[in-house]
Amino acid sequence: MTNTLTEAPTEPVGPSKVKSPRRRRIDLRQYGILAALAVIILLFEILTGGRLLMPGNVNNLIQQNSYVLILAIGMVIVIIAGHIDLSVGSVVALVGAVAALAMNNWGLPWWAAVLLSLVVGAVIGAWQGFWVAFVGIPAFIVTLAGMLIFRGLTLVLLTGGTISGLPAEFTAIGAGWVPGFLGEIGGRDTFTLLLGLLASAAFIVQVAVKRRTLKKLELPREPAGSAWAKSIIAVVAVMALAWLLSGYSGTPIILIILAALILLYTFVLNRSTFGRHVYAMGGNRFAAEMSGIKTRWVDFGIFVNMGVLAGLAGVVATARAGSAVASAGQSYELDAIAAVFIGGAAVQGGVGTVVGAVIGGLVMGVLNMGLSILSVDAAWQQAIKGLVLLLAVAFDIINKRRSGR
Repeated sequence: MTNTLTEAPTEPVGPSKVKSPRRRRIDLRQYGILAALAVIILLFEILTGGRLLMPGNVNNLIQQNSYVLILAIGMVIVIIAGHIDLSVGSVVALVGAVAALAMNNWGLPWWAAVLLSLVVGAVIGAWQGFWVAFVGIPAFIVTLAGMLIFRGLTLVLLTGGTISGLPAEFTAIGAGWVPGFLGEIGGRDTFTLLLGLLASAAFIVQVAVKRRTLKKLELPREPAGSAWAKSIIAVVAVMALAWLLSGYSGTPIILIILAALILLYTFVLNRSTFGRHVYAMGGNRFAAEMSGIKTRWVDFGIFVNMGVLAGLAGVVATARAGSAVASAGQSYELDAIAAVFIGGAAVQGGVGTVVGAVIGGLVMGVLNMGLSILSVDAAWQQAIKGLVLLLAVAFDIINKRRSGR
């Protein structure tokens, strides 16, 4: 049988005549946020006289910003789909109150309290997802109402007080370290150094396998020079982090949790049907509906997932503080949203990555820590963070205009 589509070219079509798209341009926007993070770290390292990257400060940076990073991972999925969630800070406070009451008043073991907290987060997410997906109320309104409802319920549960004296196993989730069961090498934790080596090796293997697969399929791939330069920079950063942490108390438990979440949700967004549907809905909801995507159920799943991650963030924040307070979670939703947009997500939806959101959260965290070390007034800290957010969104919009998208 003759394929008429192959008769149009006047010359034979093949690798020798037509160049396959084996190279693609370097996406400067993709690396812009990484460059910004590096510049901010270098700037504050100089301004603070080398105090920013002291092992104790690096450890605190991870533990103090862990709950915002967890929220940012969920928030980027919400924003990619074209929604917003203003209630996550209040959910963090409510879940923290439930966890503390479960352990101190209801007699549950710490692990059961953690499971209960995740269930409560899922129920809250399902509640809000119902109104957004099946009733059709905009997520902005639903979650704004949720912000008020869940903050009020937190005040009711805690009666305006504080619940402290939580079990050590529970507080270790947010403020503990992996036991150094492999001993030390030169005064540094062996497990942390080994973890850094394994992470670096896994990253190199992943890059090599991905490039080999793209080459085999004759798909566009990043130039070898920039790809391996990026890999070297990533390995140096990972090993530097491992070196600093190994000289303090070792690997924070929350860092293991964060790494698992980043890997899991990167896979979900990039490789799963659910992730493809989220991107499709954010890019063009009408087209997604016409292609058969059950957008209502995807919306519902997005908010259930956000509720679970908000519940986890509530557990981590309460564990880190060592107590449950009614004022917990204040402005967490703003920090998470800012992290997502600084990390490259589009205001209109359809664009964003988990890694970008995490890097955006780290930018905010480094700003907070650097300004605090320099004793900058809290009011100026808020103003500077707001300016950074404005510039990040402006950069995204200007970049899209220039690229003609």
